[in-house]
Amino acid sequence: MEGYGLTEVSGGASVTFPEDPVSGHVGGPLRCVKWRIKDIPEMNYFSTDKPYPRGEICMQGNTITAGYYKRPEKTAEAMEQGWFLTGDVCQVYPNGSVKIIDRSKNIFKLSQGEYIAPEKIENIFALSPYVAQSMLYGDSLKNCCVAIIVPEMVKVKRWAEANGKSYSYNSV
Repeated sequence: MEGYGLTEVSGGASVTFPEDPVSGHVGGPLRCVKWRIKDIPEMNYFSTDKPYPRGEICMQGNTITAGYYKRPEKTAEAMEQGWFLTGDVCQVYPNGSVKIIDRSKNIFKLSQGEYIAPEKIENIFALSPYVAQSMLYGDSLKNCCVAIIVPEMVKVKRWAEANGKSYSYNSV
């Protein structure tokens, strides 16, 4: 079974049926939330696309957050006329099941106005055999971003030994 959800939606928002023979989608909306898709012209996604409508998933319902605690500006960014904007782009199949295909909010702007696409940078980090996982974080009030890197410990140890460096799991 596959599913889809967000913290702001109190967890689950969709799930596949156990009997569904097709994989690669997250099922259809659960009864606790209403879904709609929003056109994203700048990314060429439209609810009128054929054969499958595409756009940003927007949600409404009793399980959706009323907003972010003491963050009215973040709440305003995340809500549009009572709909929560997930930032996830989907395509809708004729049976109502949904496949997540992209992110609409995959860039952020630093304080000096520079736009950063974290996914692209994370993909570059992933090319290194020494990186197991990475995450790039940025804050619009700061002028730089931060990368959190999880090293591929076995390969880092081999490199250290091959290059005469002392190594222990506790020192990394």
